[in-house]
Amino acid sequence: MLSKVAFKYNSLLVSIIKKKQPIANLTGEREEEVKTNFNLLRSHLENEREHLIEQLKQLEADAPPKDERREGSPFGKREEEATESFELEKRLALEKQTRDQMAAVEHALAKFEKETYGLCDVCGQPIDPARLEALPQATLCLTCKAKQTKNAKGK
Repeated sequence: MLSKVAFKYNSLLVSIIKKKQPIANLTGEREEEVKTNFNLLRSHLENEREHLIEQLKQLEADAPPKDERREGSPFGKREEEATESFELEKRLALEKQTRDQMAAVEHALAKFEKETYGLCDVCGQPIDPARLEALPQATLCLTCKAKQTKNAKGK
């Protein structure tokens, strides 16, 4: 037989479905498990932030100086310029993607500080723990994320 158990962790309402057990035992044990999981997720987010910082530094270090232009034959000038433009666009896209990931990680870490981590930014409902485990920087529950995706495709 299944039962739904809810408890608060740092003002976050956490609900779980488990086999029936005495609520007092389940709540205490489960609360410790949730605290441990949140600490692991926070640690993962902090490690991800450090990795993204290093990745940005590497992208910036690999960028050629802005004043430098390669000298080549006059016959291949268009091809060289096209290659340079392609490489610049690729690097800028990677930088943007990395900065966007960094912003998501920073937002998730800020939610830890405000004690709202694990709550959907739109509806305020708890985000499924499995979703947080897979994507610790998730800010939307599956329902709100599906609505957002549907709206984005509809435009």
